[in-house]
Amino acid sequence: MDSALLLLAGTAGAVGFIHTLVGPDHYLPFIVLAKARKWSALKTAVITALCGLGHVLSSVVLGLAGIALGAAVFKLEKIESLRGDFVGWLFLIFGFTYFIWGLHRAYSMKAHLHEHAHEDGSLHSHAHIHPEGHAHAEGSDLKKMTPWVLFIVFVFGPCEPLIPLVMYPAATKQGFFSVFVVAGVFGLATIGTMLAIVLMAVAGLSKLPLQKMERYSHALAGLAILLCGIAIKVFGL
Repeated sequence: MDSALLLLAGTAGAVGFIHTLVGPDHYLPFIVLAKARKWSALKTAVITALCGLGHVLSSVVLGLAGIALGAAVFKLEKIESLRGDFVGWLFLIFGFTYFIWGLHRAYSMKAHLHEHAHEDGSLHSHAHIHPEGHAHAEGSDLKKMTPWVLFIVFVFGPCEPLIPLVMYPAATKQGFFSVFVVAGVFGLATIGTMLAIVLMAVAGLSKLPLQKMERYSHALAGLAILLCGIAIKVFGL
């Protein structure tokens, strides 16, 4: 590997790391959903890695197609911009829906009185809360759908700096082999950063006394995802 390719690969790794670090949408949804859904560390890592892979590969395929067809970089940037706008709406819709469902779930877990009549005619009442495991079919369906929804959102999500800052310079100076190398380095840096942040944050949250907030964990997860959508739409993160 010559010095020019090494420089491009190092740049790709740095861009992938920074791009992921400054975009909370790359890790916050996994952190809050892992906490709310009580995912294991392994399940959290697998879902995060697969979503990250879909996120990177979609932009790589677009970039390769553009390079092969000789498309101008600004045309591909426009497509990536449209994808970013679309994924912002997906985050908003998913976050808002999950937030409302989480509020409904929290309300359904509110303590309520149960009255019992005894044989002597006296009444006895006690507070009762339905446990987390007392879920209806729609809750089970949503639990199964959540990772797939995340995956679809991340496949549509663009890696904005990948094509103009990494793939095109590599193609111009080095050829297709270099494009694959720098895209691979960018992907590893992106997915590795996502995994590191998500797993460290989830491990840290597990040590905090958050039992009192357990009832609202799904609503808070939805709110966090909704805020990611707002950040994408308003600030372009």
